Amino acid sequence: MKGEGLRILLFTAFMFMVSTVMGQKLLTLEDVMSGGSNWYNLQPENRFTAWWGNVPLETTPDEVKELMTGRTLVTVARLNEILGEKVVRNGHYLEFPYPSQPIAHYQATTERVQVDWKQGKVVWRQGVPQGAAHQDFNMQSRNLAYTIRGNLYVKTAEGQELQVSKDGSTDGSDNIVYGQSVHRDEFGISKGTFWSPDGQQLAFYRMDQSMVATYPQVDITQRIAAVNPDHYPMAGETSHQVRVGIFDVKTRKTTWLQLIGAPDDYHTNLSWAPDGKLLYVFELNRDQNHMQLVAYNTQTGKLEQRLLEERHEKYVEPMHGLTFLPWDQTKALMQSRRDGWNHLYLLDVTTGKTEQLTAGEYEVQQFVGFNKKQKCAIYLSNALDPRTSCLFSLNLEKPRCTLLGAGEGVHAASLSEDGTIAIDRYSSPTVPRSINLIATQSVRSRRPNMLTNILTAKDPWQEKGYKIPEITSGSIKAADGVTDLYYRMVKPIDFDPAKKYPTVVYVYGGPHAHNVDARWHWCMRGWEAYMATKGYLLFILDNRGSEWRGREFEQATFRHLGDVEMQDQMEGVRYLKSLPYVDSDRMGVHGWSFGGFMTTNLMCTYPDAFKVGVAGGPVIDWKYYEVMYGERYMDTPQQNPEGYEGSSLLGKAKNLKGRLQIIFGYNDPTCVPQHTLSFIRACEDAGTQPDLFTYPGDGHNMFGRDQVHLHERITRYFEDYLK
Repeated sequence: MKGEGLRILLFTAFMFMVSTVMGQKLLTLEDVMSGGSNWYNLQPENRFTAWWGNVPLETTPDEVKELMTGRTLVTVARLNEILGEKVVRNGHYLEFPYPSQPIAHYQATTERVQVDWKQGKVVWRQGVPQGAAHQDFNMQSRNLAYTIRGNLYVKTAEGQELQVSKDGSTDGSDNIVYGQSVHRDEFGISKGTFWSPDGQQLAFYRMDQSMVATYPQVDITQRIAAVNPDHYPMAGETSHQVRVGIFDVKTRKTTWLQLIGAPDDYHTNLSWAPDGKLLYVFELNRDQNHMQLVAYNTQTGKLEQRLLEERHEKYVEPMHGLTFLPWDQTKALMQSRRDGWNHLYLLDVTTGKTEQLTAGEYEVQQFVGFNKKQKCAIYLSNALDPRTSCLFSLNLEKPRCTLLGAGEGVHAASLSEDGTIAIDRYSSPTVPRSINLIATQSVRSRRPNMLTNILTAKDPWQEKGYKIPEITSGSIKAADGVTDLYYRMVKPIDFDPAKKYPTVVYVYGGPHAHNVDARWHWCMRGWEAYMATKGYLLFILDNRGSEWRGREFEQATFRHLGDVEMQDQMEGVRYLKSLPYVDSDRMGVHGWSFGGFMTTNLMCTYPDAFKVGVAGGPVIDWKYYEVMYGERYMDTPQQNPEGYEGSSLLGKAKNLKGRLQIIFGYNDPTCVPQHTLSFIRACEDAGTQPDLFTYPGDGHNMFGRDQVHLHERITRYFEDYLK
């Protein structure tokens, strides 16, 4: 028996080695979900980088090295030796903010420290106030802005703690809050404090929500469940009111801007003039069809100049502030879709005149910075292909664009202090990660842009012996018969074109997002790869209404969310049905958030097309959604009653035929539970039978181990009812 057991053990080990060599291992949820136990081990190899002026650096947990020479700049052990205690715990979190000084900056949990590693001394050290939230540290002045409950404070470099506001809510009601993001993070807003270039003036938001209705979120972690209200302005209802103040650290004086417009207008993209004398605000009316760029005097708060305005019959959406030219403080770059595509413009702030710098049927996706020596703007755009995001240089004196680095894939870049060198990171369908040091000259020369390749990562799935599904991308025509729509297809493991496979359409479909681009595996989600191991074909299509395809493409859905998007998705279904290996009797659909809305809508509008659906965190009725987003794309329910009625899924609950599971976070502050619960009630009234699952304590998305649990739940539903 012992010998037989040993033979079985050896045979099992041999077969495991053979299967690994032959690529026979199958991916699991623990491998492909970020909350999984093996997810990190299957990520592409990486390098962590930073800049010290014009010197590119590589950081590791233990040290910092110069990228070009490999020479060690400083070790974590040396910094802690200078500090006299173990404060710095990871070199990845070191910053080198002063180009001409050998100073390392580190933010610990309770303090910030700066160490001169050449002189071997601590040059500055300061504790973080207990309970400080929304921290905003300025490297130039070493002043720190932060909030405690609803009020705003500043701690100076010398350690003085200054209370900027006193009327913020301290009782947990959040009726009045300072220094926090406003307008529910729309219009590119992600924070509520903005330091002047010298760090001595602080612009900040004050938001009054006392007039806004609250949504009664429930906290079930207490012995007796308690109401935890969340201010939630629904479309067409009373919205919050925002003011902009400027606190002068030296004089301790606060100046309030005398903002134009109505109390519930939107005040976005705050931008400081280089000398700190003016603050520029993109102001948008509540109807979101009229935008004005206004300059305010920072000492008096009075309107100094109205520089420009933009109007559109549907909506205008300012997303980016001004960026002043380092060599000319009278001119700034701005971004606008005034010609139908997001492009760069040069604004003369003395006259308000603009000059278009980029043009064409493509979008500038991100402004990266300036090459100050050549007077060039460095930016990312999809000019080469709608699915790409490549790096370009634009000479502002002799308007001319130059492609920088590889003309494929999806890029991200950071610049040296003078902007002459970039660390360019990109991924393409066949390259998991490539990191390169490139020059940013804007004209072709004998010297190539590439300076050195830092890393080209191998495919970790392939390296570790996992089976990888076949992933392709292509295009079909939209329902208008003209517009190209791009898709990703993930075929089952061991695909056999002679077989028919159950097929799942994964959908998002809403604005400010896309699913298909030219990064690794065509931007495939890990769950799609997992489903391929289960024998499913996955199809993902970016319909009209999604991002980076121009204003007309996005605004095709205006006032009737869901209609055009579903028409395009059904073109994808028709394409799938034309393929001999797709089983048209076993088609499913899945999506989250806007994708949950689309999933539920497709199941109820085309009940014979889909056998199974899983909708996550769905919008059910747009009148339950928030003011800023909802009114931009739908106007108000008062202005557009037909559109709201047609886009509501409550009246469609009676059409449900297939198996539909709705999953939502029980404490979702984005798509509040009222959406899902209203639909369940409508189905009960109509006699239809959806399934329901919830994650108590979770918000709009699930994280950590809940993410693994969620995708097991989704998978089981398709396994039970589609396969």
